[in-house]
Amino acid sequence: MATTNPMPRLPAGFLWGVSTSAHQIEGAADERGPSVWDVFTAEPGRVRDGSTAAVACDHVHRHREDVALLADLGVDAYRFSVSWPRVRAEGGLDFYDRLVDDLLAAGVRPVPTLFHWDLPADLDWLERDTAERFAEHVARVVARLGDRVTKWITLNEPAEHTLLGHALGVHAPGRTLLFDALPVAHHQLLAHGLAVRALRAAGTFDIGIANSHGPTWPASDDEADVAAADFYDTLLNRLFADPLLLGRYPEGIGGLMPGDVEADLKIIAEPIDWYGINYYAPTRVGAPQGGEIEFGGVRMPAELPFSVREIAGHPVTGFGWPVVPEALTEVLTVFADRYGDRLPPVVVTENGCAYDGLDDTDRITYLDGHVRALHRAVEAGVDVRGYFVWSLLDNFEWAEGYGRRFGLVHVDFDTQRRTPKASYGWYRALLREQRG
Repeated sequence: MATTNPMPRLPAGFLWGVSTSAHQIEGAADERGPSVWDVFTAEPGRVRDGSTAAVACDHVHRHREDVALLADLGVDAYRFSVSWPRVRAEGGLDFYDRLVDDLLAAGVRPVPTLFHWDLPADLDWLERDTAERFAEHVARVVARLGDRVTKWITLNEPAEHTLLGHALGVHAPGRTLLFDALPVAHHQLLAHGLAVRALRAAGTFDIGIANSHGPTWPASDDEADVAAADFYDTLLNRLFADPLLLGRYPEGIGGLMPGDVEADLKIIAEPIDWYGINYYAPTRVGAPQGGEIEFGGVRMPAELPFSVREIAGHPVTGFGWPVVPEALTEVLTVFADRYGDRLPPVVVTENGCAYDGLDDTDRITYLDGHVRALHRAVEAGVDVRGYFVWSLLDNFEWAEGYGRRFGLVHVDFDTQRRTPKASYGWYRALLREQRG
């Protein structure tokens, strides 16, 4: 159970929210164009339970019910994503018009993410032109919503989209390119920079990105384990942060990227107003052990120059991820030390866990510990401005299908009935206490 000690209060103006993504909750697939995820999930064996997101939480048709849940929860902000394939369909932006209006009427600030993995099926991140097409998408969305939306996120977790979707093949579009997937990373970063320019041109001045980060711990003090952990840390924590915040790739990476990298880096490093960190768990990494390994449901080929090891001595979530709240403090303080005054204010744009049941005391314990860990980072001098729980609703959890439940609200996917869990009540009470 969560501790009964009073929760330390975070600074006035701290932004409390919850997050979702379009493909995972919206449904109404017949009212938009196809995405790479529609193609991927149509292939047998790609999703653990054989499901698709064609209906998911039917949020497009039930969004007013979900906005009422947000209002009752008492969050300041709702982070959702705008489906690029839906925007391309006739009348697709009408849904987001209604959603934004209803959020504002409920006193909830809309925080759209402009790309959360659901790439239109006819586009490809291996192609540079996709970055240009993304900038056009962003300009279209902000032209429609920018009179009411004031806080924006360009991309969600380009690292995972690159690694899981293009290097290891366990997410859409299902490619197994290994390190030949690096152009995907570069083109997403370029798309981010072009999106920032498009948003600035439309008069927007509260722009961030949501990157996934977590501490990388070497399996031992052995030189080979330390080197492998350093390499993994570069992929997870520096490949996307260094270009954005320092205007350069980590040593040895830039020469592997396509095109005029130096010119592109000037676009990639367009100043942002805040930096989003998605945190779930640390990773223990050692030298390659030979043979294929599996970690968190992801099979990793033997030819990778590292192996992911178990972190013992900690409870695990329903996904098998270790619960280590102090690692959130670590990643926030390490980022502040590494990037110094180049790091803008930070927002924890995702943090959550998969557990079953309506009486989800394990989720309460997890969230309680992580909010306290965030407060310790603030006490250490890190400028953290917000915290978003993943997620409002149980949803389509990508290649896991409907078998992993991250929501504060339980969804019966047969009836679409929403039932707040114990964690929903805990978060609501926390927000009231934080506001005095």
